[in-house]
Amino acid sequence: MKQNPNTPLNKDEIVIVTGLSGAGMSTALQVFEDMNFFTADGLPPSLIEDFTSLYNKPDMQHFRGIALGIDLKRKYLVDPLIELLPFLNSLRQQGKALSLLFLEANEDSIIKRYASTRRPHPLEQEGYTLKGAMKEEKLRLEKIREHSDIIIDTTNFSLHDLRRYLQKQFTQIQDLQHSMWVNIMSFGYKYGIPKEADLVFDIRFLPNPYFEPELRHLTGLDQQISDYIFKDTQAQSFREQLTNFLQEILPYYDNEGRYRLCIAIGCTGGCHRSVAMVEYLAKILNENGYRIIKAHKNIPQ
Repeated sequence: MKQNPNTPLNKDEIVIVTGLSGAGMSTALQVFEDMNFFTADGLPPSLIEDFTSLYNKPDMQHFRGIALGIDLKRKYLVDPLIELLPFLNSLRQQGKALSLLFLEANEDSIIKRYASTRRPHPLEQEGYTLKGAMKEEKLRLEKIREHSDIIIDTTNFSLHDLRRYLQKQFTQIQDLQHSMWVNIMSFGYKYGIPKEADLVFDIRFLPNPYFEPELRHLTGLDQQISDYIFKDTQAQSFREQLTNFLQEILPYYDNEGRYRLCIAIGCTGGCHRSVAMVEYLAKILNENGYRIIKAHKNIPQ
């Protein structure tokens, strides 16, 4: 793997993805999509500026960046580098944070991948055998490879290896933003444990507002419920320990390339204690840079 140390990795990154067919470009774009990049695949170089200009539109501002898969191997491209460079230079002159990412793999690995997918190599349509197509493609893209900012050899990469590598490289674009989504939900044990849960915490030992007539009709979304539960020193201690525990272990899941983790917090009915705890944890984790999806499964609608 080669990386230009001067390549900027910051917010509003534009990533041009290209490389050898069968080296994982489609998978790479899926990873960027999971990281909240706007993605498009199979574009000719002439459309790069059209797509990057979309980033200025108001309804695109929630994306973290743009990742474009560029098709540089077709026969009509006399010289792929000559076709591509004007657009790259134009973006860099505009001050864009641009990275050219090139994916490759050895011949045996690519042949195995084509055998497993049973899809033809794009250049076989020009009359080449598979091996001939691979050789021709390398020649056509040789200069592109030389000008790339990041080169990744995926020969020995599993899908998860590629995901982890790309996340590690490109989640640097936001100092406090983790790539993993954390889905944190409250639930009631009398309704059953959510099947989608990865981590489950039972907090039925905390003080229960249900037994206070003036509080029973409220939910953990109300401040009175949170105040009632966490005025107890043991409840405060547990909340602090649970928060510290999650802050300790979540980076390990994040580093493994997980793009979603579901944490379920349960009490008896799923209306008071679990809801208040989820509200607190969601706030703290969000402040620590995690992307939060919050849900309360059993609060009456």
